[in-house]
Amino acid sequence: MVAEGDNMNQQSLRKAPALTFDLLAECPTTKARAATLHLPHGPVQLPLFMPVATQASLKGLTPSQLADTSCRLCLNNTYHLGLKPGQKTLDAIGGAHKLQSWPHNILTDSGGFQMVSLLKLAQVTEEGVRFLSPHDGTPMLLTPEHSISLQNSIRSDIIMQLDDVIATTSPDLARLKEAMYRSVRWLDRCITAHKNPDTQNLFCIIQGGLDLDLRRECCKEMVARDTPGIAIGGLSGGEAKAEYCKVVDTCTGLLPTHKPRYVMGVGYPEDILVSIALGADMFDCVWPTRTARFGNAITNAGVLNLKNAAYAYDFGPVDTECQCMCCKVAADGGLGITRAFIHHTAAKETAGAHLLSIHNVHYLLDMVRRAREAVLEQRYPDFLRHYFDKLYAGDKQKYPGWAVDALRGVGVDLMVS
Repeated sequence: MVAEGDNMNQQSLRKAPALTFDLLAECPTTKARAATLHLPHGPVQLPLFMPVATQASLKGLTPSQLADTSCRLCLNNTYHLGLKPGQKTLDAIGGAHKLQSWPHNILTDSGGFQMVSLLKLAQVTEEGVRFLSPHDGTPMLLTPEHSISLQNSIRSDIIMQLDDVIATTSPDLARLKEAMYRSVRWLDRCITAHKNPDTQNLFCIIQGGLDLDLRRECCKEMVARDTPGIAIGGLSGGEAKAEYCKVVDTCTGLLPTHKPRYVMGVGYPEDILVSIALGADMFDCVWPTRTARFGNAITNAGVLNLKNAAYAYDFGPVDTECQCMCCKVAADGGLGITRAFIHHTAAKETAGAHLLSIHNVHYLLDMVRRAREAVLEQRYPDFLRHYFDKLYAGDKQKYPGWAVDALRGVGVDLMVS
């Protein structure tokens, strides 16, 4: 067990003025919420999707183009920025906002996820994580203290604790339990190491795999630390969607109502909308830009692969219902981006991926904005029914069972019109 008072600096966290959370509405049927999160670089509206600019750059978009999508909070990765450009450069320039010419908010992932994604290069001990750099093979020790020091240098508005991340599909319950309690101990070390609680908000991360008892215990320990926000981590690792939903639903039911809830690594539209119904507020994923590089456009009718020959003579906009800079001009009848142009460039030029990245990021941000409006207007269940009906062209037999079951658990039956 972890003693609740070990190495804790809760007083400094409680005094931190860097974050305020205004809860504006709650869905009377589901657990969905609408809120405003006030951060040092401006307010953001919750629910929220965060595009991922891993190395202080969102693939395919300039900073001004990212801002034009309405993004006001994007994600950088501490591990990668710690390797390149490195802490010395970050300190010299004054943080990642200046490095990437981004006047809005930044959240930094602590580097813990690399324990899974770079597992062959990592060794985990109580001290921290030893990596071999994917750039040149040199060793790097990432401890809770070093992770926080790097994030203090990055000067991100939200920083994440270093956690011990285990794939949810692991059958090793003892290792999952060890990782959960180690994450609690590492949070205590992160709190002690954090030098800027008045300008940067430290979020804890709930671990425990798919074991709901471990998740409940971790929620209890983490909530006692009173960090400004709380993340649910260790998901999106290949687990069954039904199990994912159980974890999110269980955790949000144990978390305080007056703090933001961030489910890490989630980016598919159905996953986001169901997770909002289960009480989550914040999401991130590389998927919208990654899938754009394969010629895929996200739309209300599903994902369209514009590399397919069927689009070679399609001179309509990428998405007739979208108002992004790519789709709107074409929809207005002017010179704009057509599906045929994307088809022509997707496999030959970077322009196609660039334009689809703009569209896909805009789509997810706008989808979450519309979900927020539905919560504010007390019509989120109807919003969900309409979205799934459109996505699956009215064929309820195609609705994913996990989504139907999860939403039934919070009072919404998609199978009933």
